[in-house]
Amino acid sequence: MNDTPHFLPATMSHRAVTEQVIDLPLRFPPCRAWRLSLALSCALLTLFLVSVIVLLVKGVGVWGNNIPVAWAFDILSYMWWLGIGHAGTFISALLLLLERPWRNSLNRVAELMTLMAVCCAGLYPLLHLGRPGYFFWTAPYPSTTGLWPQFRSPTSWDFFAILAYLLVSIAFLYLGAIPDFAALRDRARHRMAQVGYGLLAMGWRYDAAHFQHWHSAYRFIAVLAVPLVFAVSGGYSFLLDLGTMPGWHSTVFPPYFVAGAVFSGFALVALLACALRQFAGWDQLITLRHLDMLARLLLASGWLTAYGYVADIFMAFYSGDPDERVVTLARLAGPTAWSFWLAVACNVGVLQALWWPKLRRSPRILCCVAVAVLIGMWCERFMLLVTPQTRDFMPSAWTDAYFPSFWEVSLFVGSFGVFGVPFCLFVRLLPMISAVEVKQALDRARRQA
Repeated sequence: MNDTPHFLPATMSHRAVTEQVIDLPLRFPPCRAWRLSLALSCALLTLFLVSVIVLLVKGVGVWGNNIPVAWAFDILSYMWWLGIGHAGTFISALLLLLERPWRNSLNRVAELMTLMAVCCAGLYPLLHLGRPGYFFWTAPYPSTTGLWPQFRSPTSWDFFAILAYLLVSIAFLYLGAIPDFAALRDRARHRMAQVGYGLLAMGWRYDAAHFQHWHSAYRFIAVLAVPLVFAVSGGYSFLLDLGTMPGWHSTVFPPYFVAGAVFSGFALVALLACALRQFAGWDQLITLRHLDMLARLLLASGWLTAYGYVADIFMAFYSGDPDERVVTLARLAGPTAWSFWLAVACNVGVLQALWWPKLRRSPRILCCVAVAVLIGMWCERFMLLVTPQTRDFMPSAWTDAYFPSFWEVSLFVGSFGVFGVPFCLFVRLLPMISAVEVKQALDRARRQA
């Protein structure tokens, strides 16, 4: 059954879609909210650049990492940002293959979120190398000196995972936007805009053969993208699984990380969808039913994450390993227990509000829940990463003395500017909803009515 009529008004016309979506970047309103968002993002980006300069000049010693807590905010932030990027591909690619038309109002936002989040994540492996100018040493390039990368090193995994995910995300986003670039080209009044959008449209003429090849290529990239979500998210869980620290040897980690990544990504998609709905007045394009579906997906993936919490604790005691029990007790009642309980409160407790349909369809409530989930998932990464390092195999090396430095925190806070500035520019220059796919869904619904 086609579910489009339940999400979009049956009386909505192609002209209304074009005026609301395609004309927005061409006749961008002097919006105060957009300017404030861009200004704040630029300030955060400046903070990020200053933090990077200090890091490159003084070295990674400006961070609060120590022995035994050698991994902290750098890997923590990398995992958090990379996890966020997964839901965009999941929403757009998987729901495309399942032919769920309600994705058409959300896929562009999700795809842009994926691209920006992967860029934010990709900066961290470069920066924590200490000498980022030699990042290409992690790639299998022809080397006359015989210095080949060590493929048992997680640094090499980062290179292939991020590069593959970034290329697929760019291809998927650009391919889906080609018909909308053509619409912008045809409706633009200024010559520069016509040329720019015309180059991006690659000669698209709304020909039947163009649509046929476009659909085939779009689905082919989707088929590549869906397993990549599980491969990359499950793969970076092995960063912990293959370590020697107690608390990192759970077989539930790969599905646990996949569920957590999709969970945090859904939260950011919901937050951005509510913001764009308010900013552009897209009440008819991003309806309350869309928010309801996002909330349901958020609730389902949240329960999968909660299962991961329970399974991880159960296996620690069921295994009979005393070191695993020590780490688990430290998570529950140690100095860093705040991260575990805050993660449970935000990812499980606050999430239960979404059982009520009225709350699921409230943009304000959904935004509050989404922010809580993003905070909770960051705390979860902290709990998983930092706490086991404070309780390793030697009690004489146990410590509670990890405190992040100012530059460590500023680098993470500034990374929101790396995300925000390009996203604001995309809102200004590109259609944030796939107009051609919304029109196709409306046509199919009317033929079946």
